[in-house]
Amino acid sequence: MEVQQNLELFRELMLCDGNIYSWSYDASGKLLFSNCPDQAVFAAAFDVFGCLKKMLAVGSERNTPIFLSSDTGLIWGAAFEKAENVLYRCHVIGPVFYSNASADSIYRGFRSKDFSGYSAAWLRSFYEAICRVPSSQYTIFSRNLRMLHYCVTGQRIEISDVFVDDIQALSAANHRKPTDRHRVYNAEKAMLEMVRLGDLNYKEALSASMNISDGVKINTKDPMRNARVSTIVFCSIVCRAAIEGGLSPEEAYSLGDAYIQSALDAHTLDETSTVCMSMYDDFVRRVHRTRENPKYSEPIQRCCNYIEMNLDRNIHAQELADLVGYSVTYFTRRFREETGFGISDYVKAARIERAKILLETSESSVQEISDKLGFTSRNYFTRCFREVTGKTPMEYRNHR
Repeated sequence: MEVQQNLELFRELMLCDGNIYSWSYDASGKLLFSNCPDQAVFAAAFDVFGCLKKMLAVGSERNTPIFLSSDTGLIWGAAFEKAENVLYRCHVIGPVFYSNASADSIYRGFRSKDFSGYSAAWLRSFYEAICRVPSSQYTIFSRNLRMLHYCVTGQRIEISDVFVDDIQALSAANHRKPTDRHRVYNAEKAMLEMVRLGDLNYKEALSASMNISDGVKINTKDPMRNARVSTIVFCSIVCRAAIEGGLSPEEAYSLGDAYIQSALDAHTLDETSTVCMSMYDDFVRRVHRTRENPKYSEPIQRCCNYIEMNLDRNIHAQELADLVGYSVTYFTRRFREETGFGISDYVKAARIERAKILLETSESSVQEISDKLGFTSRNYFTRCFREVTGKTPMEYRNHR
């Protein structure tokens, strides 16, 4: 009973940490639990890439957790629950990417496996689901896996105790090739723009930036010194972006000083990573509260926030009305009175604003942006974009 309660709390915490999903299997490999919206797709992928078989084999022999990797760069982590030293259940988190997977690496992963037993519709669903997989730094994901192990066993372990099924895949995931400064600049620009806008849907931009750049390069062999310097610089530029977004200088600088002190007091790389993530989230949320429209009532503001967080989905009036406990008729009337928009027009305008950021700061194609923001086709996206900005997406990108 205690293990189940620990797992329920852990799963909620993982959803707060960038939508990292949880799974549970019995000793025969039967799926018992999953909170992943793409459950069917990733359960099949977990099996077809050999991760399920590897997990059960390792779990029968070892007590410590394991990293499991696929040819497409997907990473899972598994911890083992045992009864009288016999495997009882396997608890899994993931999948994540340690770095943004390229289309080429995903294609090679597809080519390396036999998918003859799967339909074209499943393959298309798998590829679409992969595009929604979050990125996580190795140190953070390994910490989460060790926390899962503690929830299941009550034992504290070190990162070196975690077993890796493919050390070459792990090394490749953590070895960053030199990247051009233009890509780093674009990624950081997107990350800081999220702060200025107080955009709660920031995790993709933050992950992209952290996966492209390792931070400030200084001539030292001390990794903790590197981490502290990078954290302090990161905090400084985020602080200034928050001021540009409307946060008062007094609040921003006081908050920044506190996080810089936390970075200086950090003793491990995990601690500096935690400072970075907490600081960024804190600033984004404070700017968001500053920019909230004082004319909106709390229920309508809540719905606006919900829309911003779910721009990739088809959002209907009924869903929003249920969110705040109103009837659809009353909600749609009140929403229009307070915002000046109908539901569909507000969603479209929010998607176009997000598209502007992606066009300015990312290398995603117009088709990829259209798909990411839930437009039914590239032509419809282009038409909507032109209506709002007077330019096609490519004209807007080239002008910027």
